Amino acid sequence: MVKQIITVLGATGKQGGSVINSILADSAASNKFALRAVTRDVNKASAKALAAQGAEVVAADMDDKESLRKAIKGAHGVFAVTNFWDSMSGDKEIAQGKHIADICKEENVQHLVWSSLLNVTELTNGVLSEVHHFDSKAKVEDYIRELGIPATFFLPGFYMANIPGMSLRPSPDGKWTLGMPMPEDAPIPLFAAERDTGKFVKAIFLKHEQTLGKRVYASSGYTTPLQILEAFKKVYPTSGKDATFQRVPNEAFKGMLGQMGMPPAIQEETLQNMRLVYEFGYYGGEKLDWSQSVPIVDEPLTTFEEYIKGNPAFSEAH
Repeated sequence: MVKQIITVLGATGKQGGSVINSILADSAASNKFALRAVTRDVNKASAKALAAQGAEVVAADMDDKESLRKAIKGAHGVFAVTNFWDSMSGDKEIAQGKHIADICKEENVQHLVWSSLLNVTELTNGVLSEVHHFDSKAKVEDYIRELGIPATFFLPGFYMANIPGMSLRPSPDGKWTLGMPMPEDAPIPLFAAERDTGKFVKAIFLKHEQTLGKRVYASSGYTTPLQILEAFKKVYPTSGKDATFQRVPNEAFKGMLGQMGMPPAIQEETLQNMRLVYEFGYYGGEKLDWSQSVPIVDEPLTTFEEYIKGNPAFSEAH
């Protein structure tokens, strides 16, 4: 049987790398699909590692439409993710997404999986209008739908990677503190991107008919800051004994980001992203039941407890 080619853009990143790992590790998927891993530099170590795993590794640039066409040509499916933070430009991300969509349409791709997010400006009626890295991906989703491309929209949750060593770390007095600009009961859809993206995307490709045209909300579940803290206490009972949650005032949060070198515009965008979680809902209040159901994902998703065990950011925790 001739395998169907799946082109994976951003193959050396958290999301793309997880897609490749999951498909190669699953006999049903690896027997059906051949992987074409796309990266800007085929000579870097991470790209060579993908080739060693059995993926075809090709070079392409998101800003170069013809290099993208070569990477996509002949593919049955495409997993596409763009990185707003590479350029800090929503307009550039939208242009890249439209390039991908146009080529998928022209090359008759049968299943595009677009890594999307909600349009926060629309969801909040302009109350939160600076979350550009959400809005730009949402605008590409709208464009894909307008073109009528067979597509599924994969919406990753709040990265677990944002918590260890960043939101959750030792205070100057040595006590561990979870500091976030949100209430202790805010519903955060946690997601281990590097571990679980592939579980969702592999299932989307295998379950083509069930997922076409739909949004898949990728998260292991809504988790509050207090539940995050409880998980830390369970995994690291000694350090967790005196661990506390602190709601960081909005301006203080932006000040902390400024100390890390973030410009004011990105400080405000990050704060509004956090406000989205508790003021309107990261997914606008959507439930996760269907996205997590066995007909879609038939593998266990990573819990926060599992994610933080042995995490390098917690090397001093016990």
